[in-house]
Amino acid sequence: MKYAVVTGGTSGMGLGVAKMLISKGYYVFTTYVGPEFTEKMENYEAHLVDQSKRDEVYAFINYVKLKTNHLDCIVCNAGMSIRKSFTDTTDADWDKQMEVAVNSHYIMLREFFPIVPAGSRILFTGSQMAVHPHATVLSYGVTKSAVCALAKNLVKEFEGTGTTVNAIIPGFVETPWQKEKPEEIKQNIYKKTAIHRFATIDEIVDAFRFCIDNPFVNGSMIEVNGGYCYK
Repeated sequence: MKYAVVTGGTSGMGLGVAKMLISKGYYVFTTYVGPEFTEKMENYEAHLVDQSKRDEVYAFINYVKLKTNHLDCIVCNAGMSIRKSFTDTTDADWDKQMEVAVNSHYIMLREFFPIVPAGSRILFTGSQMAVHPHATVLSYGVTKSAVCALAKNLVKEFEGTGTTVNAIIPGFVETPWQKEKPEEIKQNIYKKTAIHRFATIDEIVDAFRFCIDNPFVNGSMIEVNGGYCYK
């Protein structure tokens, strides 16, 4: 059996990717924070892990290593946004966002590196905020820019193994978090997007599937944004 890790894999895009991997025959270990995840699925384990806390990250890594001696796919999806202005963002705010999106994934990939077999898949979830800076979430955009840089630089680390490293860069997606946006803000975003709507989760998951299925896609930053900021 193939094994996969998906961080932030109990809701939205992360859950969609986890279910896609299960359908492909993977056993999936995932991390999450927030409300208890109660959905039961075969070949799926959800672990409560605060990725801003390194002891919890290392505990998850050690658990996975006890369960399997190989990881065939790692999806670095977890991230967080503390919505404050540039001048109101504290050192702690900045550090926490970087720890979740960048540092914890760097640590996981470094520690899992010896058990990643040839021909595996490493995938990251980026963001349009790394491409088109957003006025109210500078720190989030920078974390996602760092995620993309990490993906590009890891290509050299896996050179010659057939293992590929790519990042999917979604635009606005109909996740539970986005559904909470006021309708006026949604309409403003629709007007900036040539398709005039948000992406469905399945449309983003298809991009991850493409990278898993195509062994020649490597080092790519794949934007799936519906033509965002086309005007």
